[in-house]
Amino acid sequence: MTARPLALRWASALTAAAVLWPAGAAHAAGPEDNTTVPPADQPSGSTTGDGTLSASVSHIKVTYVSGSGNGGKQGNLGTVDPDWKPPACWYEPIFTPEQLKHFVETDSGGDVGIHESWWGEGLWTDHYRDGKPADNFDLGSPTNSSAEGYEDYNLGKDGYFWRGVAPDPSDPDSWDCGRIMFWVDAGEVPDDPNSPTPQTLAEYAYDKVTVPETEVELKPAAESTVNLPTWVWLDKGTFKEVKVRAELPNTGLWAETTAKPVALHLEPGTDDAETFPASGECEINADGSIGTPYTKGKADETPPCGIRYLRASNGEPYQLKASVTWEISWEGSGGTAGDLPDGTFETTQDMQVQEIQSINR
Repeated sequence: MTARPLALRWASALTAAAVLWPAGAAHAAGPEDNTTVPPADQPSGSTTGDGTLSASVSHIKVTYVSGSGNGGKQGNLGTVDPDWKPPACWYEPIFTPEQLKHFVETDSGGDVGIHESWWGEGLWTDHYRDGKPADNFDLGSPTNSSAEGYEDYNLGKDGYFWRGVAPDPSDPDSWDCGRIMFWVDAGEVPDDPNSPTPQTLAEYAYDKVTVPETEVELKPAAESTVNLPTWVWLDKGTFKEVKVRAELPNTGLWAETTAKPVALHLEPGTDDAETFPASGECEINADGSIGTPYTKGKADETPPCGIRYLRASNGEPYQLKASVTWEISWEGSGGTAGDLPDGTFETTQDMQVQEIQSINR
């Protein structure tokens, strides 16, 4: 394969454009997600449904340990840290020598790296069977880097061919994992700053956490009244801890990410309102509930969690926003552990507010 000018490769990285080359294609593959693991003897590596090798398909296995599948509407968490995002790319073991040989002899089409595709058996056999060097899309290198070739797919050796994976290859940060598929002995991980770690898996799992929609209980339920408090609460058991486990097969790496509900935040939808408490932050009670349910005779009391509207909505309902804050922590293989930015999930409810100063509750 011929060397590609570095400036042109940088232009490709910045535009994520599809660029065809005589000896292959450099491109940003479309995002996919695969949280299942094929059998160990399956020779297709990270492939799409049609058998094409795809750098956007991961082998990471995701399972819900607790807190998911409880019915009702679910949604993904947003993070309170605007600068945080899940990993853009990492390296994974893809093929044993036998699996790679089988792939080359039967499929031989797809992504040899995140941004480089090889179509045609000759490209694969040149590098992985016949030992010829090949170009890397390694933008961490000041010059166009070259990967040494392999003899007969490393048959007889114990280990795996690893390759970069990116959930969204159009993400410019995915170019940090631009090496084409390379060999790593069994029981080892690559000596590369983008090798997977338990924290990588914890962050990947964070991106998979789903939680119930935040629809709070209100009293009065249908219509509030100016200057009278509206009680807000969530029964215990409505929000439970969610734990997601991510494992990367053939590495021994795993992590469990836990999302724990810690507070409910209220935004009345108008400046003409007061929240209780004044911060709008209603903490989770010891039994897992939020606030206190309204009971008859409390109409004039101040609720521990609630709102007092000071002006009628006049036919256009206020948009009450209720968001639960989830505290995120993780633990993983090798005794590792840590915290990740809190997550939030917000829903909006219509609030009609009437002018009547007294009401029989």
